[in-house]
Amino acid sequence: MVIKERLIKLRELMKNEGISAYIIPSTDAHQSEYVGEYWKCRQWISGFTGSAGTVVVTLDKAGLWTDGRYFIQAEKQLLGTGIDLFKMGESGVPSFSEWIRENLKPGEKVAFDGKVFSMAAAEKLKAELSLKNIEVIMNLDFIGQIWKDRPSIPEDKIFIHQVKYTGKSRTDKFNEVRKIMAEKGANYYLLASLDDICWLFNIRGRDIPSNPYVTSYAVVGEEKCYLFVNMKKVDDKAREELEKDGVILKEYNEIFKFLEQLDNEASIIFDSNKVNAYLYNSINTMVKKIDEYNLTTMLKAVKNDVEVENIKMAYIKDGVALVKFFKWLKENVEKQTITEIDAENKAEEFRMQQELFLEPSFATIAGYKEHAAMMHYKANSETTYVLKPEGFFLIDSGAHFLNGTTDITRTVSLGKLTEEEKRDFTLVLKSVIALSTAKFLNGATGSNLDVIARIPLWNCGLDYKCGTGHGVGYCSNVHEEPQRFSQVPNTIKLIKGMTITIEPGIYKEGLHGIRTENTVLVVEDEKTEFGQFMRFETLSFIPIDRRAIVKEMLTIEEVQWINCYHRKVFEVLSPHINEEEVQWLESETAEI
Repeated sequence: MVIKERLIKLRELMKNEGISAYIIPSTDAHQSEYVGEYWKCRQWISGFTGSAGTVVVTLDKAGLWTDGRYFIQAEKQLLGTGIDLFKMGESGVPSFSEWIRENLKPGEKVAFDGKVFSMAAAEKLKAELSLKNIEVIMNLDFIGQIWKDRPSIPEDKIFIHQVKYTGKSRTDKFNEVRKIMAEKGANYYLLASLDDICWLFNIRGRDIPSNPYVTSYAVVGEEKCYLFVNMKKVDDKAREELEKDGVILKEYNEIFKFLEQLDNEASIIFDSNKVNAYLYNSINTMVKKIDEYNLTTMLKAVKNDVEVENIKMAYIKDGVALVKFFKWLKENVEKQTITEIDAENKAEEFRMQQELFLEPSFATIAGYKEHAAMMHYKANSETTYVLKPEGFFLIDSGAHFLNGTTDITRTVSLGKLTEEEKRDFTLVLKSVIALSTAKFLNGATGSNLDVIARIPLWNCGLDYKCGTGHGVGYCSNVHEEPQRFSQVPNTIKLIKGMTITIEPGIYKEGLHGIRTENTVLVVEDEKTEFGQFMRFETLSFIPIDRRAIVKEMLTIEEVQWINCYHRKVFEVLSPHINEEEVQWLESETAEI
């Protein structure tokens, strides 16, 4: 009833303002993938807790659009709310803009809060709806009016990310950005995306769970840099260090007035996919606007030598924590009651013991049996299963350390497995090996290589409804742009120094979910008369469950890969664990 009551209140506001449809996306004012509690408007109005989705409410209908990662979860959470599920990417399913066109009449009005819509998305929507003469209103925050107990934005102090971890000072980064600005003919560079701001200014914060960000805006000028942030978050030490490097601190909401007052002759560069519509409309209309991909995004995606070495150390710590966890899990699953939540908490406990740990890098996915078929399943007190000595348990988890961010998935056998489970596990392993061992010409993109991981599954009539991998940030967002493995075409080349995950899977509703994920580093291979070739260096070190592998399904080369990988796991981790753990790890990494 709570969701239905919220929809009633929203529709009352819509009627009063003459609005026929209202759109609530998942984003915040900074177009973040994961958002703080203050910005969870779509979750509040729908009850759907997944990280991606858009709700559209008309005066008599409502719908949620989300992708294949969340179909199962969304069906359950929307039950009885009066909100219909639209499965994005499925045949015959309209986009939310197409649905609006179908359900509204010419001359009717659609509205949303311009602070949570990127300018690019707003302009695209306007163009699509103009085909039916539907008007778009960009400045109505209806959710803010009816969400009476809305949480506030945190006021935790920011902290400086030291150069021994970042490898570059903020002034070095400012100069890199200014060089590109000069090439583009821009006097100012406007930044709204939190990961880019935190990377550029070498700061971090605690505003979004599992994302060490500071809620802020930034403008880089030809001589000065401006950081717009709640000043309560900046202590004297951080202020002194930032101001020493030419950073002028201003209150968070002063950004709008600042943009209004830019000189008429100035030019400003920004990414319309990352700058919200409200912010864009605040820019002095006389200023020349240059819409470009964020200048910092590619700079931070290519890790420098200091970052690479730090990341490798972070993955060793992560591997140590997970060895302790899996040893505990397998030895105790028959001896005590362990729920999915217990397992999740135990994994975090072992990570917390590691040096320079900050927090989990995302909400841990800990799914037993059919729960793991929901790609982004999140256990709670109502849904959690008790683990038993049979079947598969999947855990996808990671951590932010001051010296890196980790992301790894393992699916482990807790006891007896079916032949189908073993077959599917081995097929996923073959997919991981296929892409991990790929050698490719410099200039290839993730969409060029994605098919390599899918072929072992396609040959058996199987597939997974998501990408094969994503970039990983550095003490930053676990899903880092712009690199990715996906069937969706992209033009981003895989460059030396990028980190990216390889995580194919098989998800069978009502049965099991299997995913094996490693993070890899893009490195150079040989150079021939045909050009520079590239390959991947695996960064993740944790055993792949030997008990679930059907050796007969593997080629000689694949058997060699898994044995070589396990030797490396033992070599890297054994110096950092106790004797009892070494013996356990030796057994887990024995040759197949």
